[in-house]
Amino acid sequence: MGGQLRATRARREENMSDSGDPASYGAASKDERNLAMFAHLSAFAGLIFPAGGNVIAPLIVWLTQREKSAFVADQSLEALNFNLSVFLAGIACAILFWVGIGIPLSIVLFIGWIIGTVLGAVKASEGQRYRHRFTLRLVQ
Repeated sequence: MGGQLRATRARREENMSDSGDPASYGAASKDERNLAMFAHLSAFAGLIFPAGGNVIAPLIVWLTQREKSAFVADQSLEALNFNLSVFLAGIACAILFWVGIGIPLSIVLFIGWIIGTVLGAVKASEGQRYRHRFTLRLVQ
């Protein structure tokens, strides 16, 4: 499995320009763009399965598609890391309910999650690499 992760990292690094900016994925096929978009939108499974559905769905896309397409692997990994970050922030908000600031923070987090997920899906459908801000890169 370590070899697979190194291969995925190498493919992601191939798609970066010399300055570290993302290279264009103009060569991504329509199917790849659709799968990458689905990886972002699959996070809405968290609305149906609140206890981690927003993390499990992008994880499934990443695990099944990472060897097939560098673009889909990159975007599904980005969706996974973003949703892991949101999940952890949600746990922090739950703890902060006792202090009284958990409710407003949860509302801001929820709105940010929806906006970030939709933005990622739109950019992926256009074949552009999207990076979420304030995301912990927990899975490499």
